[in-house]
Amino acid sequence: MQLFRPAHKVPKTIWSSGTPLNLKPRFITLFFLVLGLWIFGTGEAILIGAGIGVSPWTVLAQGITEQTGFTVGISTFIVGVLVLLFWIPLKERPGIGTILNIILISMAIDVMEPFIPKQTETTLGMLQAAIGIIFVGIGSALYLTANLGPGPRDGWMTGIQKRTDWPIGRVRIGIEIVVLSLGVLLGGIFGIGTIMFALGIGPVVAICLGIVARWTKL
Repeated sequence: MQLFRPAHKVPKTIWSSGTPLNLKPRFITLFFLVLGLWIFGTGEAILIGAGIGVSPWTVLAQGITEQTGFTVGISTFIVGVLVLLFWIPLKERPGIGTILNIILISMAIDVMEPFIPKQTETTLGMLQAAIGIIFVGIGSALYLTANLGPGPRDGWMTGIQKRTDWPIGRVRIGIEIVVLSLGVLLGGIFGIGTIMFALGIGPVVAICLGIVARWTKL
């Protein structure tokens, strides 16, 4: 179907900022940024409730939670801040979206997780994980099209790629493997949900961006 044709790049929308470093964005731009980040965090909470494994970065947050007793949201916030510090030697510049990414996704996980069903059966867990991935895809499409700066993890990826000239795909895969391995060592949950996320998030985000692009043309 034409509606679900994947986008090949992040489209410009009626709410997109003209520059990622815009310090006075329009209300509509901030609205879709905040909405997207909250939906993203809700998707992560849904994945946690599925109980069959989460995204690699949330595996790391779970591992930190196991070692410290912090909530997953607070651990996610700590990870985001630490990653942002790694931007300094890479000379990357954060935008409003970068800062709100760290704060709102962490908040959404902690606020929404108590309302999410906790699954104990694999089949229901896989269904819930799929729903979580879709939420993350929708949230990603909305906050990316706001164009107010990349998330801390995305900026780290692009910064490393610029400094090393390695293919960006390899850089992303390398980061995800290191993060996932560290998270598992710390006690985070790796499972079929993690594999579902790794395989599904790219196509889902591309499809959601494609839908957003068509909607803005109406």
